[in-house]
Amino acid sequence: MKNIYFHLIALLFFCPSLLSGQQLSKKLGIFDTSSDVGKVKHTGKVVYDSQKQQYAVEGSGTNIWFGTDEFHYLWKKLKGDFILTAQVEFVGKGVDAHRKIGWMIRESLDNNASHVSAVIHGDGLTSLQYRAGDGIDMQEQKINAQGPNIVQLIRKGNIYTMSVAHLGETFISKQVANCSLSDEVYAGLFVCSHNPDVIEKAIFKNVRIEIPFGEDKVAYRDYLGSNLETMDVFTGERTILHQYPNSVQAPNWTPDGKTLIYNSEGLLYNYDLATGKISTLNTGTAIGNNNDHVLTFDGKHIGISSNHDPKDRGQSAIYWLPVTGGEPVKVTKKTPSYFHGWSPDGKQMVYTAGRNDNFDIYLISRNGGEEERLTSTEGVDDGPEYTPDGKYIYFNSVRTGSMQIWSMKPDGSDQEQVTFDHLNNWFPHISPDGKWIVFITFGNDVDPGDHPFYKHVYLRMIPIEGGKPKVIAYLYGGQGTINVPSWSPDSKKIAFVSNSGDIK
Repeated sequence: MKNIYFHLIALLFFCPSLLSGQQLSKKLGIFDTSSDVGKVKHTGKVVYDSQKQQYAVEGSGTNIWFGTDEFHYLWKKLKGDFILTAQVEFVGKGVDAHRKIGWMIRESLDNNASHVSAVIHGDGLTSLQYRAGDGIDMQEQKINAQGPNIVQLIRKGNIYTMSVAHLGETFISKQVANCSLSDEVYAGLFVCSHNPDVIEKAIFKNVRIEIPFGEDKVAYRDYLGSNLETMDVFTGERTILHQYPNSVQAPNWTPDGKTLIYNSEGLLYNYDLATGKISTLNTGTAIGNNNDHVLTFDGKHIGISSNHDPKDRGQSAIYWLPVTGGEPVKVTKKTPSYFHGWSPDGKQMVYTAGRNDNFDIYLISRNGGEEERLTSTEGVDDGPEYTPDGKYIYFNSVRTGSMQIWSMKPDGSDQEQVTFDHLNNWFPHISPDGKWIVFITFGNDVDPGDHPFYKHVYLRMIPIEGGKPKVIAYLYGGQGTINVPSWSPDSKKIAFVSNSGDIK
């Protein structure tokens, strides 16, 4: 059910030279370089804003079509399978309706090279375009989406999948499998003005290159690298704070706004938001901490889930300790128990527990004693969390077939469904101002009762009174991405983790 770590952190864990995933440079971010492809009249250029982690790309060129191409290309050499994702937008009205921007995976920098491109046109036309061999005419599959601003292009073997959305919506996709490219390719962002005398400009935000979990890897034995990120939930703009070569999970945002607390390999860590300094949070003998750790509303204490006690036979129990560190106080006698929420007064702890082959929501005093069962349906009930006013507990339940968000009163009464869709929604987190709920959404490729690592997931948000969920982030993650409350104190941002293998 939950991922538990047993090993102490390696001494070189935070060494910058070990950064994995998309390593950022101040010059061109995650890319190697940029260049014009074909005999363009006007040289293109790229400006990378390292503070915003955004790219401004200018390019000219006659077209990307028929047997040859002209455009400006911001690229990186990649091998194997990968995921390319970005938020894209043209700058200005433009001259030609068929100016083009998007992602491209290309055999070479020759102007007639075979390639696959995820293309957004100036008039809103959206298509997956490809040249199956050098110098031959292009082909395309149009997508029924007018001017989307989220574009993703995935390579898995010889299958290329383009997915698009307007920010806030879920993806729609097209796929080609008849364009075989070399193992090593050029991959990147492009701008083509579709007019040799004109330079067009585009802005690319939230640009990500991610290496997925390979088929040669084993779940819960092998792990990808991690990006510790923050995001403005109202603009969708994301910032990578730090990259790690191993699994980092579940950041809490402290109520004073100064620190993120996350777990990795059995320990908890503090990330200082002002300085970027990382330090260990002393949890005493608790060195088997998993990704279920939550701060009290006043930020003075932290509840943890740990399997370090030999009496618990490797299963998780619940503890608490001062946020400044110390020896934890054990709360639950029965296992497995996974902590998820404090009552606003800090006196009660609400959690998920496995009892008699079923997972339900339970309540217990921080002083221990008998636990109180709040839900009793078959299957999984998980992720309970109090609203700031203490009037409700939100949680996720699979009782209606797919995993959905529910609410109930603190005594377990008046259980009501909040989300209603065909996707699987986990871990509702209520903003400090009590107005919003953020949660993670898995697709139908995942069993409704599971929340595994390394999947294509959405972060979504709804008003506390309910409504249609809005996608605020498109990412590769899952287990450990946002298991715990991670809102900033001003209710404007959240912290989370995305994942990627090492980009060679």
